[in-house]
Amino acid sequence: MGKVISGRYSAQMEDSFVVFVIGMRINRWFALHKWIPVVKAMGPMIKELYQNPEHGFISTEFFWNWRGITLLQYWRSYEQLEKYARGGIHLKAWIKFNKSIGTDGTVGIYHETYMIQPGQYECIYGNMPKFGLGKAGRHIPAVGRMETSKRRLGGENDPAVPTPNNPK
Repeated sequence: MGKVISGRYSAQMEDSFVVFVIGMRINRWFALHKWIPVVKAMGPMIKELYQNPEHGFISTEFFWNWRGITLLQYWRSYEQLEKYARGGIHLKAWIKFNKSIGTDGTVGIYHETYMIQPGQYECIYGNMPKFGLGKAGRHIPAVGRMETSKRRLGGENDPAVPTPNNPK
């Protein structure tokens, strides 16, 4: 996952951005011939995205559970995300999914899209590798204006508990 960075950090994004949550759920475990191709289709798409920054993709995180996988992705714009979805490797995988699975219930798929404007998000990472927005944007110490959730959102308050000092 990456080297743990001791201390408290937050993240800054330059402009608006998109958070895209996409995943699959295995509904029938013994239908391996249905869900294994869905899992295998994800790797080439992620590789293509990292190799082609002009698509607008910034980064992703993977989360596995006993029923499937979820990817948390960051994109520069909704328009770039939609353009990618309608072409290339993704479009081929989408067509294949609809032909081989369609509505038979063996594999579930989902996505959620959130368009985030500057100043409308906040995050904190304590003793973590670069992760999420901290990996997608600028990873910065959570001090001063970045010390509390309310301050990160432009408000004013004092920490509820003393903040430990970041290591030097």
